[in-house]
Amino acid sequence: MAQWLIAAKRADFQGIAEKYGIDPVIARLIRNRDIIEEEDIRKYLTGGKEDLYDPSLLKDMDRAASILKDKIAAGAKIRVIGDYDADGICASYILLKGLTVCGALVDTVIPHRIRDGYGLNEVLMEEALAEGVDTIVTCDNGIAAAAQIDYGKRLGMTVVVTDHHEIPYEEMEDGERKYLLPEAAAVVDPKRPDCLYPCKNICGAVVAFKLVQQLLHEFCDVVSEREREGLSEELLEVAAFATVCDLMELRDENRIIVKQGLENMRNTRNPGLRALMEVCGVERRQISAYHIGFILGPCMNATGRLDTAKRALELLQSREREEAVRIAAELKNLNDIRKEMTVKGTEEAVAVIEKEGLRKDRVLVVYLPEVHESLAGIIAGRIREKYGKPAFVLTRGEEGVKGSGRSVESYHMYDELTGCKEFFTKYGGHKMAAGLSMREGDVDAFRKKINEKCRLTEKDLEEKIHIDVAMPLAYISKGLIEQLGLLEPFGAGNVKPVFAQKDIHIINGRIVGKNRNVGKYGITDGNGGFYDMVYFGDLEAFHDFLVEKAGEYMVNRLYQGERVDIPVSIIYYPDINRYGGRESVQIVMRGYQ
Repeated sequence: MAQWLIAAKRADFQGIAEKYGIDPVIARLIRNRDIIEEEDIRKYLTGGKEDLYDPSLLKDMDRAASILKDKIAAGAKIRVIGDYDADGICASYILLKGLTVCGALVDTVIPHRIRDGYGLNEVLMEEALAEGVDTIVTCDNGIAAAAQIDYGKRLGMTVVVTDHHEIPYEEMEDGERKYLLPEAAAVVDPKRPDCLYPCKNICGAVVAFKLVQQLLHEFCDVVSEREREGLSEELLEVAAFATVCDLMELRDENRIIVKQGLENMRNTRNPGLRALMEVCGVERRQISAYHIGFILGPCMNATGRLDTAKRALELLQSREREEAVRIAAELKNLNDIRKEMTVKGTEEAVAVIEKEGLRKDRVLVVYLPEVHESLAGIIAGRIREKYGKPAFVLTRGEEGVKGSGRSVESYHMYDELTGCKEFFTKYGGHKMAAGLSMREGDVDAFRKKINEKCRLTEKDLEEKIHIDVAMPLAYISKGLIEQLGLLEPFGAGNVKPVFAQKDIHIINGRIVGKNRNVGKYGITDGNGGFYDMVYFGDLEAFHDFLVEKAGEYMVNRLYQGERVDIPVSIIYYPDINRYGGRESVQIVMRGYQ
């Protein structure tokens, strides 16, 4: 059973509420997210594009823009080399569009996941040289490609790196880290230790967006103010899309980018994004970070997993509705196939873990030779969720073993991999996720060492549910629910609030939905208040819980429409149920005990 922990952070909630015209509960929720200073509270509640940071604060940004300005003036051919995930695709589109508007002779190449692997390689450099490319601009990659960049320089090319991943380092005998920056003409990465950019956790597409903003400033005498503003608005929504897809924390600048980007998407002029929403059944006016993260983003990622990411880039570049809808439908179909393959791969991973006794390990390393390598990260995420442990899923690639990892909050995956780097031919990532390549013969040795080095305790791995407020159901009102909207968008780093109440009583219930996978219940708080409650979780597990608590007879009566009385404590989120032109408060149960 998970631990329920109620936040106990202190502040003058009444004073904050009065100053900003919000409910004291909203003030408490803001404090729980460590938004403390007055300026930070203002930005959290009402921050806009004027609060975005100046691109020139990024180390080497001025140098990168100056180099590209000179190259454009000289008519040099520029190539953008991106990545095959949604962040890399969006970053590639942003740079391609921005450089084109500035008058560059530019094209883009997104490496093929299986044929090329991640990021720069010598073959891509040689192809660029053969095609007359003078300058390469990376996006969402390049920070770990020192050898490949040196090779490109020897071929006579200029390389500008834009990335957001962790900087490779060597740990010295005294424990200090020696960071290894590639010797490119410019290296723009907020993770650089000498970079003072205030928001370190921006995605690759936002770094690309910042470079385009800087270039537009440099070309203000060529590109009109109206064109600059229009392009910035269009590219902002693409940067927001990537921020959600790449699971960046929705704090500080990221939250403003996503909030403003969602506003733009509701009226997007990009035919590709419009088509993707249409094909996936997402209402533009209602789009949220959830829709990007769980419906639209996976479609964009699927093309890079099972086919070529060029299709997703072509979607963003589409200008005719007919073409956009056709490509969007292809992407959705690929994602449907990907989902089926993921279910099968996850089942196989669980079988291996159980059969080989791996569940006792604190770090799960599962080798699935026949699973499509592009699904390793998704399956690793599913395994992490099931077992509550860091997980690596490895597959057989064309050259040795490839794999991806997904972590838990208390485990810095990139740092832990660095302690095992002798096993890898290539690796990279950050705290919560990583990718690697290695020799097949080293799989068992890697599994052994990564577990030997692991310092996670049982307490670290115990599931903890952080409750924002123990709030009686009687306190809920439509006005409070509307104010909860001020906290959106929700996502990593700005999670949806969690409320709790003890001893509510279930008095009736029924199973609804096309697949009979939704529970609807009538509940009372014991003080005369009656409420509708809905549950979208694991109904089978909830049924077993109720049987254990109240007995089979009582639960059967519950679902036969008879009145019962089953006390239970719940965590929940209040919502407005809109049906048949009517609105009513509805409790969405998210957990129970």
